[in-house]
Amino acid sequence: MATRLAIVLAAGKGTRMKSDLPKVLFPACGRPLIDYVIDALEAAHVERIVVVVGYRAEDVKASLIARRGVEFALQAEQLGTGHAVQVCQPNLAGYDGPALIVTGDSPMLRSKTVERLFQEYEATKPACLLGTLVRSDPQGLGRIVRDATGNFEGIAEEKDATEAQRKITEVNMSTYIFHTPDLLSSLGQLRNTNNQREYYLTDCPGILRKAGRDVRALPILEPCEALSVNRPEELAAVEAEMRRLKMA
Repeated sequence: MATRLAIVLAAGKGTRMKSDLPKVLFPACGRPLIDYVIDALEAAHVERIVVVVGYRAEDVKASLIARRGVEFALQAEQLGTGHAVQVCQPNLAGYDGPALIVTGDSPMLRSKTVERLFQEYEATKPACLLGTLVRSDPQGLGRIVRDATGNFEGIAEEKDATEAQRKITEVNMSTYIFHTPDLLSSLGQLRNTNNQREYYLTDCPGILRKAGRDVRALPILEPCEALSVNRPEELAAVEAEMRRLKMA
């Protein structure tokens, strides 16, 4: 079995939290959000964890310095999720295995979900595997578009989606496993021709599919794993769910 590597996106400021604390360091039930993400990765036997730091990078590093297998990549300027993974290229040099990508503000990530994604990757060896969620209320999230035979076709962001696509209930949850050489190839083709002038990781699966590579989407995430933290009320919802699941 190949070495398991994960990239955790943790460079953001978290402006909507109305605090100058890095978002991933906000405490949920007494522990930083990113701690729960690292716990899930460790429980799924991920040997190398690359944390992308940016805003108050030294504080995020200090919180994780004692964690075994954690290394860092600096995103000095936040130019989008695709750019965040691009800064990890030195960490990925010479690595030919699967790279899981998750966000550091999603503390409800389950180790069993990570394990199953890696198992599916090992069984099918796609260029990219997306972990998705079927959600009765998909508002605000990118929809997973499939062709007539059920194969992955692309991600339709809500603002760009057609009326029919907005009725799709399978959504992108920013949880991916890439074959690393395919990831690096697609990152090199990203363009920032959008209103935000940012490089989006969500473009990579479509780039690979257009190149004829195998891209798959697996709807295995649990509803609780959709709980990420962007606002104080979302943090309260996460803490309530943690108490319900006896994580706290």
